[in-house]
Amino acid sequence: MSALSEVAPEVTEPSAFAHWMSATQAATEVALDAHLPAAGQLPARLHAAMRYAVLDGGKRVRPLLVHAAAALFDADAACVERAARAASAVEMIHAYSLVHDDMPCMDDDALRRGKPTVHVAYDEATALLVGDALQSHAFMLLAGMTIEPVRAVAMVTVLAQASGSAGMCGGQAIDLDSVGVALSLPQLEQMHRLKTGALLRASVLLGAWCATTPSAAELGALDAYAQAIGLAFQVIDDVLDATADSATLGKTAGKDAADNKPTYVSILGLAPSRALAEKLRSDAHQAVLPFGDKARHLRDLADLIVQRKA
Repeated sequence: MSALSEVAPEVTEPSAFAHWMSATQAATEVALDAHLPAAGQLPARLHAAMRYAVLDGGKRVRPLLVHAAAALFDADAACVERAARAASAVEMIHAYSLVHDDMPCMDDDALRRGKPTVHVAYDEATALLVGDALQSHAFMLLAGMTIEPVRAVAMVTVLAQASGSAGMCGGQAIDLDSVGVALSLPQLEQMHRLKTGALLRASVLLGAWCATTPSAAELGALDAYAQAIGLAFQVIDDVLDATADSATLGKTAGKDAADNKPTYVSILGLAPSRALAEKLRSDAHQAVLPFGDKARHLRDLADLIVQRKA
């Protein structure tokens, strides 16, 4: 039976969402710890650095999206286990991107998630290998999932497309080429749909594939939701980079302006950027209306993305 319905969404109690989010974040930490190589396993220094990059940090927004999307389809215990693997895989891709993004050849940052970046805590060569190893480990997790081959291939394809030149890596390349360049708003949006939005979109779609083979209508609704939150996430990142301090962010504040990078704030201004984020939050809510109350956590996550302070 299709998950789509005409049931109007109910308001979620904040405490219920907070409980679900805390429990899901804790379960994600356990899953990541289990799926990463042990710190003492050879090559021990590389594995310790991989664990340093992934564990004990971050809001785990992407794993939360995986689990929230899976819950749209009455996920059973087997589905929850698949979602845990998929959530670990997408978080490893995200962590690898941060490790490489922070390196001197990219953004050259010394602080991430409130602690020294991997190339600072270890060295540049180790940081490079950490990112490479996390990427391959993520796909190994997906490939090892007990699921019908057609769904397994779909999931690997979704994550690969989101990670490569048509997704996150392509967006980063555009970002590097855009330093000091006056981008138009559509050009900025395209860059961030790839750099940030693609992996958030993959998280939502992976969650759905963990549970079922989604219909075209279901995929369309989830895609519209993911497109909205993907842009909203970056808009708020730009707002926070311009308004928050490093201690609050857990990374170097004001770096985009210092590096002369185009942002939503530099193009639109602070107030219009916040208004755009609110519109995107509304768009995300509208996109998942057909799923009714089952989409409550997806709506809550859209709120979290736009209303966050760090």
